[in-house]
Amino acid sequence: MSFYDIYTRYKDLDLENFLSDVTDEDIAGALRSEKSSFEEFLSLLSPKAEAHLEEIAQKAHALTLQYFGRTIQLYTPMYLSNYCDNECLYCGFNAKSIIERKKLTFEEVEKEASFIASTGLKHVLVLTGGSREESPVSYIKECVRILKKFFSSISIEIYALNEDEYGDLVKEGVDGFTIYQETYDEEIYKRMHPSGPKKNYLFRLDAPERAAKRGMRFINIGALLGLNDWRKEAFFTGLHAEYLQNKYSDIDFSISVPRIRPQTDNFKPKHNVTDKNIVQIILALRIFLPRLGITLSTRENAKLRENLIPLGVTKISAGSTTAVGGHTYGDSTNPVQFEISDERDVAEIKNMLLLKGYQPVFKDWMEI
Repeated sequence: MSFYDIYTRYKDLDLENFLSDVTDEDIAGALRSEKSSFEEFLSLLSPKAEAHLEEIAQKAHALTLQYFGRTIQLYTPMYLSNYCDNECLYCGFNAKSIIERKKLTFEEVEKEASFIASTGLKHVLVLTGGSREESPVSYIKECVRILKKFFSSISIEIYALNEDEYGDLVKEGVDGFTIYQETYDEEIYKRMHPSGPKKNYLFRLDAPERAAKRGMRFINIGALLGLNDWRKEAFFTGLHAEYLQNKYSDIDFSISVPRIRPQTDNFKPKHNVTDKNIVQIILALRIFLPRLGITLSTRENAKLRENLIPLGVTKISAGSTTAVGGHTYGDSTNPVQFEISDERDVAEIKNMLLLKGYQPVFKDWMEI
């Protein structure tokens, strides 16, 4: 059974009626449960649960301490290229956007990596636009060879690959993989991706499993919140993570909860997602999947990120930029994929965590 089979089973579920029927006792039952069912997960995402966020937060906090302690892993994104063949309506690197296109040379990759490493970070997330021609796997592999000199963990967030290509990157030293389905709703997905290879919904949906089969140690998934009703997206993201955890128990799975941010083409999301909604998603995910990592990026503002840390977050970005070579090459004309909210550097994030009683983790494993 693939995850698409699970998606198909639940996609026509009348979520609105189910959610409207949730009672206070359903919420209490979900909080008493040792292992949440999908119905209990939905109950925690329901409008009724909004009146119980304090109780839900207490359980989420306890589970986070039980499984992760007071540790927060730090990383930063590193953009290699903004060339793209896809017309994603919500993205600043959209193939039809009139922006300056750039791809880092190998010398620039080394300069960027050296700067990031000087901050103490040992985990880096490598990103490219969705262009196989401008950022082929061969180019990414050569960049990874450079990055291995500076980082103990290298993750990728690039266009979807086939299974053998993921295997090649794992052999080269990539151990982490992030991909957002953007939206689990097939019809909305089609409208958001009118042209380009990313139009293939199923190929993208199955990408985490292809990466898992070829030995990725860390796999991070998510939906881009704002394209569809946030409760539906959180529900299917949770089901997807549960499916992957159950099938590949030796892999560290996590979920991101990114909201749409302003970008070059000023795309306006149709569905509002409030800070309170983000809180509820994180709490529900933590209780539904206690071993799941939860990543929170600098899309969110400093105050919200700090307040969310005790509620389930296990990994945050620091010193971020969404421009190609933005750590060393950036200037006012260098286009960004989207605007960030928390502009604090690595040292400031580290100090914030220490003041809150958390241990900032720069390196969490060593190969022997």
